[in-house]
Amino acid sequence: MKAERKRKVSLKRVVEPPGPKAKAVVKRDKLVLSPYNRPFYYPFVVEKGRGCVIEDVDGNEYIDFNSGLGAMNVGHCHPEVVKAVAAQAKRLQHYSYTDFYYRYAVELAEKLNEITPGKFRKKVFFSGSGAESIEAFAKVTRWHSRRPLFLAYTGAFHGRSMGALSFTASSTVQKARYFPTMPGVTHVPYAYCYRCPYKMKFPDCDYWCVDFIEDFVLSKHVPPEEVAASLIEPIQGEGGYVVPPKDYHRRLKKLYDKYGIIYAVDEVQSGMGRTGKWWAIENFGVVPDIICSSKALGGGMSLGATIGRADIFDWEAGSHCTTLGGTPVACQSSLATIRVMEKEKLRRNAARMGERAMKRMRELQRRSKIIGDVRGIGLMIGVEIVKDKRTKEPGGDLVSDIIERAWRKGVVAIGAGACSFRIAPPLCISGEELDTGLDFLEQSVKEVEKGLR
Repeated sequence: MKAERKRKVSLKRVVEPPGPKAKAVVKRDKLVLSPYNRPFYYPFVVEKGRGCVIEDVDGNEYIDFNSGLGAMNVGHCHPEVVKAVAAQAKRLQHYSYTDFYYRYAVELAEKLNEITPGKFRKKVFFSGSGAESIEAFAKVTRWHSRRPLFLAYTGAFHGRSMGALSFTASSTVQKARYFPTMPGVTHVPYAYCYRCPYKMKFPDCDYWCVDFIEDFVLSKHVPPEEVAASLIEPIQGEGGYVVPPKDYHRRLKKLYDKYGIIYAVDEVQSGMGRTGKWWAIENFGVVPDIICSSKALGGGMSLGATIGRADIFDWEAGSHCTTLGGTPVACQSSLATIRVMEKEKLRRNAARMGERAMKRMRELQRRSKIIGDVRGIGLMIGVEIVKDKRTKEPGGDLVSDIIERAWRKGVVAIGAGACSFRIAPPLCISGEELDTGLDFLEQSVKEVEKGLR
């Protein structure tokens, strides 16, 4: 390990970021584009990428620890994905999947049915994004169950369209001035053990956060016979890369099965190999009834999928559809992405590199006064920054400082939750690339900590 960490990746540095071209783009952007997620973390203007290295408009290179918000699991511009997209774009880009048939969609649905957990027969609804995959989940489960209500979890992020927003609960800024959202969604606390909302300690709590749902929510507030489904992230993404205890999902699934409540998981960010398995829920030994997917599923193309038990998809034709869901180009990009993941054994690499990164960060945590928690599975790792390890006072401003410093050194990382940053590179990352990026983050943590003394 020590010998490996001496090898560094050489990154091109043309100017101190942000360079003049980047500054010019940012200035023009502010005049013509809606704010989206602004303010940005830092003025990074990306121009191109290859594998795990991305380049800005001024020619500076960086290690990518963001993966296009988890969308580029096989790396940027993988030759096989590019070839598949280009070939399909020459053949047929779009027609009308809502009215006719695509063999491309059939082939991808067959493959997704193969790699998702559960030996039961499945069906797939294709859409254009993660939020759309959530919208389809909400509609099909209400249709199938004839039940109007849902359960969701604090800290969750499921999208920003009005239906998906009703399930989202990671920040008030996402909901402010948009009420009323879709009615019928009740939120319960997620198993965020580092910041337990019940002020309890694991394992002494004996999964009280699960028992609470039955003892207080379903018995006193929400009639279980009227709940269509529960929607949960196996590992919370936007909420802080929060990993629940091992038996959490098993206990939830058992509870919901008792009342005939559909168990749906949002794998938009955690799926497609990021945790070392095709789907993060597989790490918890649970077979969900529905999986919502997007981001890395499309290999850089816009694609969403709602995959589940075939019997749930009993809605009538026309009950829900989308013009640009499952386009030929997106399906071919997805199929090529899956082939690359299988051929290059990227799930195995994600598990191996994830262990390496966790070891480094936990070593740093022991020496640091501001790293409160390090958690993750595979290459879905969150590092929580606090101002005081005893009080756990959130260090959100410190996170902003850390990741901007790291960017100026040569790694692109972003925040998560109130005070964490993510380590989520493409799954093809090498040990040398990973160590280089971790070095930049470690140096930045130390600099910020030193400034507090």
